[in-house]
Order: sequence, then structure tokens, then C-alpha cells
Amino acid sequence: QVQLVESGGGLVQAGGSLRLSCAASERTFSSVIMGWFRQAPGKEREFVAAIRWSGGSTYYAGSVKGRFTISRDNAKNTVYLQMNSLKPEDTAVYYCAASTLRLPALASDYNYWGQGTQVTVSS
Repeated sequence: QVQLVESGGGLVQAGGSLRLSCAASERTFSSVIMGWFRQAPGKEREFVAAIRWSGGSTYYAGSVKGRFTISRDNAKNTVYLQMNSLKPEDTAVYYCAASTLRLPALASDYNYWGQGTQVTVSS
């Protein structure tokens, strides 16, 4: 069973950058898509970005397009989220997740989840 561990969170000033990593304990033979979600205080968990293991097709939420970039390294079983031009509104706990579905649409469509990493953006 796949275990996911996020890292790279921290405190950064508005306009700065952070790079998050999501490492899988072992190469998954069932997961199709890897995604990043976030949850801010008082808000529901929301989709941020996703990438396919095979082919590398990417998907982004409108709020992060042009600022965030998702990528993967199949050999290292790792997915990254490069976050640039950060805003205070980006402050949240960021979660890595994996789905076996071809077209996941909801958070509940993801089978495996990491424990989360805190990202705080100061103004």
C-alpha cells in the first residue's frame, strides 16, 4: 500500500517562492494521477494541481495557473509543486494525494493521502 510524505513547507513573504515535494514509499502500480490539495483555516479542502504518472499531463486550479507548476520524477517516485509569486491567500496546509481513477473529479476520488505540510505566506 502506498504511503505519501510531503515536505518543503514553511514561512515565506508575499511574492516569494517555495517548492513542495511528495515522496511515495514505493513505486505505485495502481495509481494513475497524483494531485495536490490545500485547506486554509475555516475553508474546505480544495484542488490545486494534478499530474499523470504516464505522459505527464497536468491540470491546475484557476487560482494558481501561471504561478504554480506541478512536475514528477518517476525514477524517484516523487511529485513536486513549485509555487511562485505567493500570496497570503495561498496560506494553507498542502496535501499530496494519489488516485487510481482515469478522471478523478473529487477529493474522495483519491485513494491515498499524505499528512500535509504547512505553507504560510506573510504580507
